[in-house]
Order: sequence, then structure tokens, then C-alpha cells
Amino acid sequence: MKITLPKKVLLIIENLQFHGYEAYAVGGCVRDSILARRPEDWDITTSAKPQEIKRLFRRTVDTGIEHGTVTVLIGKDSFEVTTYRVDGVYEDGRHPKEVRFTSRLEEDLQRRDFTINAMAYNDEVRLVDVFGGMQDLNHHLIRCVGDPEERFSEDALRILRAVRFSAQLNFPIEPNTAEAVRKLAPTLEKISAERIQAELVKLLVSPHPERIRDAYELGITKVILPEWDAMAGVEQNTPHHKYDVAEHTIRALKYVKRDKILRLTMLFHDMGKPAMRTTDENGRDHFKGHALVSEEIARRVMRRLKFDNDTVKKVTRLVCYHDYRVEPTERNVRRAMNRIGVDLFPYYLAVRMADAKAQSPYMRREKIENIVAMRELYQEVLRKEECVTLRQLAVSGRDLMDMGMKPGRELGSMLAELLEYVIDDPERNRKEILCGYVREKLGL
Repeated sequence: MKITLPKKVLLIIENLQFHGYEAYAVGGCVRDSILARRPEDWDITTSAKPQEIKRLFRRTVDTGIEHGTVTVLIGKDSFEVTTYRVDGVYEDGRHPKEVRFTSRLEEDLQRRDFTINAMAYNDEVRLVDVFGGMQDLNHHLIRCVGDPEERFSEDALRILRAVRFSAQLNFPIEPNTAEAVRKLAPTLEKISAERIQAELVKLLVSPHPERIRDAYELGITKVILPEWDAMAGVEQNTPHHKYDVAEHTIRALKYVKRDKILRLTMLFHDMGKPAMRTTDENGRDHFKGHALVSEEIARRVMRRLKFDNDTVKKVTRLVCYHDYRVEPTERNVRRAMNRIGVDLFPYYLAVRMADAKAQSPYMRREKIENIVAMRELYQEVLRKEECVTLRQLAVSGRDLMDMGMKPGRELGSMLAELLEYVIDDPERNRKEILCGYVREKLGL
């Protein structure tokens, strides 16, 4: 098999080989190349020790030198070059107590997580596949290298990575590997929130976010996202729905594009439903107020998983407004843009569309027509540059202070009142009209 290596990767490998060392592209870049996917990163493994790597390349960074990793800089690109190594005992389910360098490629490949990630390549030897990675690629399987319980005991994050790779590649998890996942899923408690977050996001933005169902069935969400388990099996006896809350969520995830903010919003949008479910005398379920509860759950979970503030702010706002429905009029759309945010408004429309498509056929056409009409009005508001934010008001706080108002709550309230006045009628957004409104209010 021939893999076309990037020129800079080839340069690194050939430089190491020229000086008497072995060197190969390794891991995910080899896997993705075989699958005709574009690798995100190119990692290189070599028999050269870290100090020898540093001596052979002009620009390097000691990114993980104690574990044998040196980053080689070529132009604007960076490549991790790691010495063949054997990991010592894993005492905490996350990190080896020590690593030992080795001169044998096979020993280095043996410590890797899955067979499809344990292949190496260079143009001289071609593909090195000791553990059947190519066969598992052909059979579409996620399988651990060697004993799966050993691999997962070494680093519990591999348990979540198994489902993540399954979602990215649409490969099922091999039965023995899946059984080990089920048995050792509780050990994910040892893993940091940041590492859990990174893998969860990769799963959600994958082509197959429905694989979160596997995470539930294998006991993973019970540890990292128990709020998901609370949704499973919660029926929605209402004409608007045909699936339970978890299944509806899965389908909604698939109806939005692979965007981090959108996928996280769909993950959380109905998490408040189990707590807010009531059933009337006719056996029909209601979930009044679930959006606010979902917003609080989303905020709590995202704080727990150490998401950045900007992501938390955007997702929680979208979750809060995911069920916000009004008659499609210019005034209603301007008010919605003000409440939700001009930049977030297209996300809000995408969330509502995904939610509607994942429901029952009941009134689906009317719901979608409403969303389409609101999108057209939103675009019209933008085209006309109508005022929907304080920044767009024809008067500022300074103008009000010049009229005698003092800084503080009263001034802020007046600006908010002026904005509502203009949202009702954009023609009012002229300085003389707004100043006249203020004078009348103040009795000037």
C-alpha cells in the first residue's frame, strides 16, 4: 500500500533515516489516509531519543520530552515526533508511572489503544500492521490492541474514545471490546472534566451523533452524563411527539449541521422534560416550563465539564429560547432578535427547525412554515438595518445625560424603554423623536 506523505512529514522521516534511525508516520494519520480522509495531524514515531531528535532539527519545542515527545517546527507547521516507548504501570487509570524507551517499533505500537490506530507507515517499509488494524478497517470494527480490559485499565478515557471513534467512522465496537467498556465504564470517574468534554464534543459533532445511544447502553453516560439517562424511556404522550425524550433528542441532533454550539444545544434542549412532565385527565402529557429547567441543567453540566464561558452563554440562551414561538410579524421578529441576539438568531431558527423535524407529523408543516417566514423577516430586518439593539439607537446614554439625566439605573431603564419604543416602530429611531419622547417622560 502506498500512502502519499506530505512533503514536510517526508522531510522529517528522511532526515531521521539519513542519520541511521527508524521513523514512521503513525496512528490516526495512517488510519485516515487509508480511509481516504484528510488527516488533521501527522504524528511521527522514531527510534531516535528526544535529545537526538533535537540535535537533528533546527527548531523544536519540548512538548512532552519526559514521555519522549518533541515538536518539530517546519515553517508554520508543527509535528510531534515521539521516541518508541513502552509505558510502565498505570497507577491512576490515566497516566503511566514511567515510560521506557525501546528500539522496537512493535513494542511502541502495542501500547496504543485500538488496532486501527496502531499502524505505521514510511515509503521504505510501507505499511506496518502488527495487530490487524487493516482487517478491522475492512470489517468496520473498533477493537482494542490486545486485552481490552488492560487497555482501558491503563487509560479510562479510551472507554469514551471507543464510542467517539465509532461515531466518527460509523464502526460498531467489537463485542469483547464492548464488554470491557461495559465492565470498566465506572472508572471514567478518574478522568478530568476537560478530557471528558473534549471527547464528548467530538462525538456530538461527528457524522453519527446517534452513537451516544451506545454510550448509554454501555453505561458510559451514567458516569459522565447522568442527565441523559434521566431522559431515556420518558414517553411523550402528546400529538406533537412520537418518540421518548432521549430518542427525540438523538433525532434532533441529526437534523442540525455539525456545529459545536448547535449540537450541544440539541443535546440539552429537552433535558428539563423529565422533571416537568405532568399528565392530564385525558392521559396527555405536558412539559410546561421545561425550557427554563433545561437551561439550568445545561449550565450546570457545562460548568461541571469545564466548558468556556462563551460556549456556556450561547448554548444556554439557545436552550432557553428553543421553544419560543410567535406569529411571524416584523415586530415580533425584531423583538425576538433583541431577546435572543442578532448573531444567535440564525442558530435559534436552526434549533427550532431540527426540533420540529424530530417531532411527529402533527402540525409539522405549520411549524416549518412559521420558521421559514421568521427567517425571511429576519433577513429583511437586516437588509433594512432596523434597530434591534441599544447600539443601534439614535441616542446614547451621553445624549440623555446632556438632557439632565444622571448615570445609573434610571438612565438604563430609559434606554431600554426607548429601544422597546423603536422596536415597535423603526421609523421612530430618529434623534429628535427620541429626545422628544424623553422630554415628555421627564416633564421637561
